[in-house]
Amino acid sequence: MNVRSFRLSDYLPATQLLMASLSEECCEKTLEAFARQLSLDGELVLVAEQEQSNGEQAIVGLAIGTIDRNNGYYYRLAVQPDYRNQGVGKALVAGLEQKFQQRRVKNIMIAADEHTEVVLPWFEALGYGAKDVLRSLQQLRIVAG
Repeated sequence: MNVRSFRLSDYLPATQLLMASLSEECCEKTLEAFARQLSLDGELVLVAEQEQSNGEQAIVGLAIGTIDRNNGYYYRLAVQPDYRNQGVGKALVAGLEQKFQQRRVKNIMIAADEHTEVVLPWFEALGYGAKDVLRSLQQLRIVAG
């Protein structure tokens, strides 16, 4: 598996991944924030790609990060259902964490809404606690517009 920054040619498979792995409501919100983040700083959108049996690379995961007021935020993490519990999410989080550290953010936090509540225990297992969670997403530029 390879984790790398998003490229323009990834747009269609990335949006297909979001539609396959998120609820319709969550996907709509995420696509808006995704577009805003790409216009602000596309380097904080990462994809995980896996070689398929035909030898081609397929996008199996996507992480949208953002930096706001010198804090780094994991905004959304999406993994193809068939690739869950195989380390894809952890690799994406590690990649974003590295980007945030390179940019010397003050804190690294999880942007939580009703769609991400279910993955908060997963983030806790990675070492993030309640103090690392932002629940008022309207404060973020990629959400507020």
